[in-house]
Amino acid sequence: MQDSSNVIKADEARKTAKIFYYGNILAVLIPFPVFILWFGASMFVYAMFRHHPNSRVGYYTQIGAYHYYGLAGALVPILTFAPGDFFKNWWWALWIFCVVVLLPLSIRQIMQINREEWQDTTQTH
Repeated sequence: MQDSSNVIKADEARKTAKIFYYGNILAVLIPFPVFILWFGASMFVYAMFRHHPNSRVGYYTQIGAYHYYGLAGALVPILTFAPGDFFKNWWWALWIFCVVVLLPLSIRQIMQINREEWQDTTQTH
């Protein structure tokens, strides 16, 4: 039986680990419609990268998901109990809240990914 293996370069793994955070940043900077679309797309990204051969990619993907889904989950009760004129008068406050929460977390994690020393990973099939 022949064992074929691929090497995943450290730079590729580093770039992959940042993808979820880039989606988070776009979701808060362009809230409509990206925040809603990223909710669906992020599930696909999470499924692809959470069990990446380089475990650090999976770790950072999971942390990015915690940040995004935590914020999205917090919006459910906020919007459920918001008054009828909320979007007309207070949409900007909700947007600022999302930016203040998610943007610094995402930038901090991207900086941490860049500082980390990454290793090549061998993927066996």
